[in-house]
Amino acid sequence: MGDILHSLPAVTALREAHPGWFLGWAIEPQWRELFGTGEARPGTPAMPLVDRVHIVPAKRWAKSPLSPATLGDIRRVRRELREAQYDVAVDLQGAVRSAMIARWARTGKVIGEAAPREPIAKWLFQQRVATSGVHVIEQSLEVVNAILRERLPVMLPYLPHDADADERAARLAQPFVLISPGAGWGAKRWPAERYGAVASTLAKAGYGVVINAGAAGTHSGEEKLAEEIVQSSAMYQSPVPVQPLAMSIAELTAVTRRASLVIAGDTGPLHLACALGRPVVGIFGPTDPARNGPFGCAFRVLRHPESVRDHTRRVEPEAGLLTITPEAVADAALELLQETP
Repeated sequence: MGDILHSLPAVTALREAHPGWFLGWAIEPQWRELFGTGEARPGTPAMPLVDRVHIVPAKRWAKSPLSPATLGDIRRVRRELREAQYDVAVDLQGAVRSAMIARWARTGKVIGEAAPREPIAKWLFQQRVATSGVHVIEQSLEVVNAILRERLPVMLPYLPHDADADERAARLAQPFVLISPGAGWGAKRWPAERYGAVASTLAKAGYGVVINAGAAGTHSGEEKLAEEIVQSSAMYQSPVPVQPLAMSIAELTAVTRRASLVIAGDTGPLHLACALGRPVVGIFGPTDPARNGPFGCAFRVLRHPESVRDHTRRVEPEAGLLTITPEAVADAALELLQETP
């Protein structure tokens, strides 16, 4: 989710500069709601950014790479990409898998960063772009600029509205803070009991607290985290209920739009909040907020000065992350809430 959200400003700028171009995007199925419907863009307000979404269940493929279902899916995706007759394929993720999918389009022109996240990926690019930006959003824009040979501005991305999700989000009592405790791996995950202490402090300050419990039925572990936060906040005698919500992407987007503030680690919902222009408090450990942190929104970032960039997918929280106290996070949140409407 974070990779898509970091790419959206560049693609939004491309769409604004060239509204008549046909744009497609290959994504995992769980992120489709970030783009709205699967229909063509003309006359379809639900899909304001791209004309076509290609569903690529690559994580499912990895579990059974040689199964008939996987091989059939791969043939389908390759056929779809070729038949779309794209002129250029751009890899903004910098992974071997995404670069390979870009090659399937057979454009003869696959473009990516000269120093991608996975170094082997660069050998699949037919044009490599040397980037100088610090943040990954800036780097993605530089790659797109190389296609156009012009300089596009950083833009807030288009994100779709879902009427049903918006209606449900409108029922939440205002004002409220959204806490999203999950993370891609354990080293980035701040302890649930500390989120509980923060939730209690915010509740005592008069704010409702909503906990992102992940998508219902996905068994991602976020539901358990949310429940632990609720129990912990009760131990701190929270004066109002702390509410866990299992949400689809459309529902998370709608709730985030209405949140007064979002608190999270380096995770997709943090970047979603920034993309929607909401203020955020980011709790960072082994990832560098200068590269992966909030961008284009009001924010506070907490990170221990001795934390170092390390993408090793460890289970336990990074040592520097554990030095960040609930008091520091709550203070940052309340300060930002006072400064932003």
